[in-house]
Amino acid sequence: QVQLVESGGGLVQAGGSLRLSCAASGRTFSNYPMGWFRQAPGKEREFVAAISWAGGRTYYADSVKGRFTISRDNAKNTVYLQMNSLKPEDTAVYYCAASQSLDYASGSSSKYTYWGQGTRVSVSS
Repeated sequence: QVQLVESGGGLVQAGGSLRLSCAASGRTFSNYPMGWFRQAPGKEREFVAAISWAGGRTYYADSVKGRFTISRDNAKNTVYLQMNSLKPEDTAVYYCAASQSLDYASGSSSKYTYWGQGTRVSVSS
């Protein structure tokens, strides 16, 4: 089992920045590629970003490419999502997730086994 706890959400104005953190505990963190997903009110959960086991490979949804950066610190068992140039359409609950699949970069939530409880991000216009 892997337990994931997100933090760092909040209310920010359009154009601002936030950094989300996801702290992992349980099994060896570096054994899992990690991802961030989000779910806006009334919408399906969608892929945001993913990162490989050691952090050498990163993947992004087109909607956040160039604005968001995913990173990880395996010594701290933590994955981050730096969000810059935020837009009102980025408003959502953000979830981190751990995958046991080689297909973790597909963007499908079904490739992820463990999930955090989410942290809310609200961007005002």
